[in-house]
Amino acid sequence: MLGIDALDIAVLLADAEMMEVALQDLIGRSQLLPLVEDNKSVGNLVRNQLNRWKKRATGQLNKGLQTKEMKQEIALYQEVIHWTETEFIQQIDTLLAQLQSCSEFYPQATKMVSTGNAKLNPMLPHYFCQQWYKSITQQVKRIQEAQLEQEKQKELQQLQQKLENIKKMDQLSRGEDTGTIAARVWDMTNVSLSKSDWSVMKSQADFLQKHPKLQEIAESLGRSSNEQSPDEPPQYSQGIQYLEETSQLAADDIVGIHESDDLNKLLPNELMLLAYPELEVVFYKHLIDKRLMNYRMQGKAHSTKKVTATEPVPAKVENEQGPFIICVDASGSMRGFPEQCVKAIAFALMQIALAEDRDCFVVLFSTDYITYQLTKQDGLREASDFLSYTFHGGTDLEPAINEAIKQMRNEHYQKADLVVLSDFIAPKQSKDMIQQVAALKLKNNRFHAISLSKYANPELMNIFDHVWSYTPNLGQRFIKQK
Repeated sequence: MLGIDALDIAVLLADAEMMEVALQDLIGRSQLLPLVEDNKSVGNLVRNQLNRWKKRATGQLNKGLQTKEMKQEIALYQEVIHWTETEFIQQIDTLLAQLQSCSEFYPQATKMVSTGNAKLNPMLPHYFCQQWYKSITQQVKRIQEAQLEQEKQKELQQLQQKLENIKKMDQLSRGEDTGTIAARVWDMTNVSLSKSDWSVMKSQADFLQKHPKLQEIAESLGRSSNEQSPDEPPQYSQGIQYLEETSQLAADDIVGIHESDDLNKLLPNELMLLAYPELEVVFYKHLIDKRLMNYRMQGKAHSTKKVTATEPVPAKVENEQGPFIICVDASGSMRGFPEQCVKAIAFALMQIALAEDRDCFVVLFSTDYITYQLTKQDGLREASDFLSYTFHGGTDLEPAINEAIKQMRNEHYQKADLVVLSDFIAPKQSKDMIQQVAALKLKNNRFHAISLSKYANPELMNIFDHVWSYTPNLGQRFIKQK
């Protein structure tokens, strides 16, 4: 064989060392290293993202080499290295003509062949193929480095965008589990958000701080799936209680000296009796009489005892926390302060959904309805669009609840918490819808209502498990009616 086998040349060059250098360069240029070390949850997200990028970038580099010219040159090289020296000299002119159309090595090859009596040199075939292989590897490496730089720039931009969004969402949070929120936000940042988008969400966070009762409502809804029924009696359990007793057998501390026959706790001066034959009999006499000077030890010995617990054990929650489905009344009667309230509560519920790893689906309704999925990949953009929506039109509650019921029947929205935010100034619902709600309750779906008007139709409230009334015009009263 005249040269080195090049069948896997592209794969060999895109090796682990090359990618590792690129990975470290990416971390350094994006200033990720301090963040990875300081914040464990975000650091894990960054590492996972970079590992996925590493695999993806390796595949992209190999695909980038599949140009017509590169495949033609590698195939030609693979054919030539199996020639004999005689075949090489005979076909060198044809080989040069083929290289002219597909290889950067052509000028160097022409010069090598045309110099002096190069064709008479028996080492020409081997030297020619060696330099040709070197040229191919340099060309492949140059292409891969250029492609890798492009991939790093794209990944760097995405990482910085994700980290910026996590930082801003953390500023808007109110003590939620930032690790879980970071994980969810990391998957929701495929699109960049403008200053106005963040301004809309910040205004809702500020509004919640000024009206803590609204935050209480949202937190009550977040806890509802874990609450034990008041009619359910407390349960008690038996367990093992560990007791500590003082014991001289436990050698924790030295508390004094006493006479005994314990050879393991002898004072050093007692052993001096064994150094002299005439005193050795005294040592054994003291041993028999238990009069050897010993260290007195004392410590804690542990024992176990089965006792009945004095505090009730919380009942096991059979139902896992499901997603939130939020129906927001966007009618004209909600404009003004009620509009601000329902948007703020919906924003708070979205934060709770992020912290508890739950989905959050919004149905914005008036005479028609619009849906938003706040926890999907572009959920932050959806949240900004929803919070920017201006309320107008009439109130038609039934289509919105029917849409929520439709979602609850999907596997992804089982055991959901439906929250309706409205002034409930609307006619009562049909018997068919009431029956559908009753059937869904049997499947562990929960229905909640937050009324923002003292003129709400009480007949609308019968379908809900819990009803809150928030009337800001009367001293911001917050009442859980049932």
